[in-house]
Amino acid sequence: MKRFISDTMRSVVSTPNAPKAIGPYSQAIKANGQLFVSGCIGLDKDTMDFSSPTIEGQTEKVLENMAAILEAGGSSLKSVVKTTILLKDINDFAAVNAIYGKFFPVDPPARATYAVAALPKNALVEIECIALLEE
Repeated sequence: MKRFISDTMRSVVSTPNAPKAIGPYSQAIKANGQLFVSGCIGLDKDTMDFSSPTIEGQTEKVLENMAAILEAGGSSLKSVVKTTILLKDINDFAAVNAIYGKFFPVDPPARATYAVAALPKNALVEIECIALLEE
C-alpha cells in the first residue's frame, strides 16, 4: 500500500453529539490543518429520524449537527471557509438562506448551492463544509 506524506496528518473525527454516519464514511476527517465535514442531514442523533418535516427545521438541525462535529474536530462555525448545500427543491433556497444566515452572521464562508434529484433518506437539505482547525 502506498503511503502519502500526509498520512500521519490524517485522523477520523467522530462524536456522539451528532448523528452517526449512515454509510461507509466518517463524520469528518482532520488533515493538514483543515477539517472536512461530510454532508449532514437533519437527523436527530438519538432517534436517527428527521427532527422536522420542514425545510426550516431540517436546515437548523443540519447546522446544529455540523456545529457538533466541528467542535469535536477542534473547529467551529466561525472557522468554516467553504460549504456546499444540496437542496431537494431549489424553491427552498430563500428559506435555507434565512436559517443559514443565523449560523453565519458575519463574514460567511464561500458557498455553492445545488438542486439535486434526491438526498439520503429523502432529506430536504444536506450541507457539507471545510473548516480550518483552531489553535
